[in-house]
Amino acid sequence: MKAAWYRRNGSARDVLEVGELPTPQPGPGEVRVRLHTSGVNPSDVKSRLKRPLIAERIVPHSDGAGIIDAVGDGVPASRVGERVWLWNAQWQRPMGTACECVALPAQQAVALPDEVDFDAAACFGIPALTAIQAVHLAGPLQGKTVLVTGAGNAVGHFVTQLAVLQGATVIGTAGAPARQQHARDAGALHVIDYQREPVAARVAELTQGRGADVVIDMDFSSTAALLPQKILRPHGRLACYGSNQPGEVVVDFRTLLFDSLQLVFFVVYELLPHDRASAIQALTALLRAGQLRHTVGQTFALDDIAAAHEAVEAGRVVGNVVIRI
Repeated sequence: MKAAWYRRNGSARDVLEVGELPTPQPGPGEVRVRLHTSGVNPSDVKSRLKRPLIAERIVPHSDGAGIIDAVGDGVPASRVGERVWLWNAQWQRPMGTACECVALPAQQAVALPDEVDFDAAACFGIPALTAIQAVHLAGPLQGKTVLVTGAGNAVGHFVTQLAVLQGATVIGTAGAPARQQHARDAGALHVIDYQREPVAARVAELTQGRGADVVIDMDFSSTAALLPQKILRPHGRLACYGSNQPGEVVVDFRTLLFDSLQLVFFVVYELLPHDRASAIQALTALLRAGQLRHTVGQTFALDDIAAAHEAVEAGRVVGNVVIRI
């Protein structure tokens, strides 16, 4: 089968290769998926750059979509021919979705509603499930004001839609004008240009000094510094799924204590089974009801995987980057 891989960490042009690998066979409890699309996420780029390799060769990307064409022992033969989207394909495994076929545990291939195309389905495993879990952890949002950092990014775009569906008023942050418009298109009532406007002062202005009821955050390394500036009201909750600075982050304990703030963190790769099942069920319902808008910003051929990675690294694409296989 045709596939892309890397054997060492480094820049996309230096380390990504495209060639032929043996077509995998599904083991017990597994399915094999003939892939139509592979999603490229920021975490895939970071893994290629610096995550230690767990095997001699890494076929990247955790997200993708296609059709089951073979099943292993213990999996109903009726699943052959099923349209599916995938999660965690390359998490703690060397074989991801940047290839023609992937074999993986059957539960990681989720039935895809007929009305959803494969391009959109390559955006579900990380962006959509992250958004759903973040909104779940944020608590009931009806009537609340929610600050969504990175509302013009892939996860933030989904978060904004989900919060609005629950009846929340969303204040988003975004940088480039195209991302600001993307946040508005998702339903953000106000969008703060974090590159040119003081975020805390604008939140205070927009909430009459109360602060947001909830913050759903993509970059705790930046947002932590805003907590003493009262972007989050007393007894408010911050749900965070990422940080541009992955190491130590300074947090003002006095603010947390005297404002009785709640902070909750998670990574989508490590959701507990019941949380993942709930998120998948919620996503399926939203897809069948046509309640989520998906934005595929740019597509690439597998031969152009290096350019796809560079597009994600540069942050110039509004929406998801997808490889068509």
